[in-house]
Amino acid sequence: MHDIKSIRDNPQAFDAGLKRRGLAPLSAALLAIDEKRRAAILASEQAQARRNAASKEIGEAKKAKDDARANRLMAEVAELKTTMPELELAVKTADDELAKELAAIPNLPLGDVPEGADEHGNVQRHVYGKIRNYAFAPKPHDDLGGALGYMDFEAAAKLSGARFVVLKKGLARLERAIGQFMLDLHTNEHGYTEVNPPLLVRNDVMFGTGQLPKFEDDQFWAIKGELLAAPDERLKTERLGLIPTAEVSLTNLVRESIVDEKELPIRLTALTPCFRAEAGAAGRDTRGMIRQHQFTKVELVSIATPETSRDEHERMLSCAEEVLRRLDLHYRVMTLCSGDMGFSAQKTYDIEVWMPGQGEGGAYREISSCSVCGDFQARRMDARSRGPDGKPRFVHTLNGSGTAVGRALIAVMETYQQEDGSIAVPAVLQSYMGGLKTIERDK
Repeated sequence: MHDIKSIRDNPQAFDAGLKRRGLAPLSAALLAIDEKRRAAILASEQAQARRNAASKEIGEAKKAKDDARANRLMAEVAELKTTMPELELAVKTADDELAKELAAIPNLPLGDVPEGADEHGNVQRHVYGKIRNYAFAPKPHDDLGGALGYMDFEAAAKLSGARFVVLKKGLARLERAIGQFMLDLHTNEHGYTEVNPPLLVRNDVMFGTGQLPKFEDDQFWAIKGELLAAPDERLKTERLGLIPTAEVSLTNLVRESIVDEKELPIRLTALTPCFRAEAGAAGRDTRGMIRQHQFTKVELVSIATPETSRDEHERMLSCAEEVLRRLDLHYRVMTLCSGDMGFSAQKTYDIEVWMPGQGEGGAYREISSCSVCGDFQARRMDARSRGPDGKPRFVHTLNGSGTAVGRALIAVMETYQQEDGSIAVPAVLQSYMGGLKTIERDK
């Protein structure tokens, strides 16, 4: 959420940031609403002040036995009592109008974010490892999983429809192993606190991290059975949303609170199922496990001070990278351009892992996205900190995948596949697999 005072103080900078996002200038329209809101507040405050003053003057007039003046003042107070609710309604209407407009505007990019309209404007930051050479043509993960008999999309479709999968035996255990390995790394070595958060959250929690109102159709919603026949507006107030990422639950743990800055940074991690309707991705990545309605992810969230958030962003990226380094997976880090960042982000790094079975000759696919959001989400959540001066101020929030477990499974399967169709288990995961070194079809 943007600060209207900041927009009022520097509308040109605000519009310049929107332009980098590919959006038209909005400051004039927002300031017009703000002026109307401020005028309504002033009128309401003046009416309240005049009512208070007139009420005091009535007592003085009666004391002076000036009945005519007392009657005039009582008539004025009666009229103010009638008009004041209208003035208060005008304030609320203008407040709601401004809040609605501000809530739909994305965060502005930081100055060092590269210019660009879409993914073609993203800039490679660095690369780790090299593309592996195989003595055979690498297969995609769904072919490998199907041949093993441990990856079943047809059974999932019978249960839930498209974009779901049933994993069995060695692949089910491998996915579990990858998630546990990530959690252990982040908690034992990177200083994150493990959290097991709710998977169902309220509307205002979704609003806090930016899923609402703009991305309502991208979410799955759970509604109590007795409300199914209720009006739409009641459904929206009574429903709970299934989290699209644990960022939603973890970041909102500091909502409507003031934390001591001595406690910052707060670093949290969680391994959870995630649910996405993928409303804007129709027809994309329909094959295999790349884009699922339900998937597992390890999330990293940091709550930091404004002075340390940029350094915390670099640290978070290195924590996510270390997962792939330990798995010995080839990847690259991309700095997203101004037109390709997520709604709440000021700056984003994407980690793209190499998947040798994707397309002709392999392809990079996103496996982690690490973003610094400044105070954008904190304003929506009313999350603040109190420093040595005792004054509260908004915290800065950060989030990143540490990493997407399903896509890590795909990368491991395709990278560690062998010519006979079996999958070698990376050394770092073998202890999580009970010492198993190879996943192969039952004989």
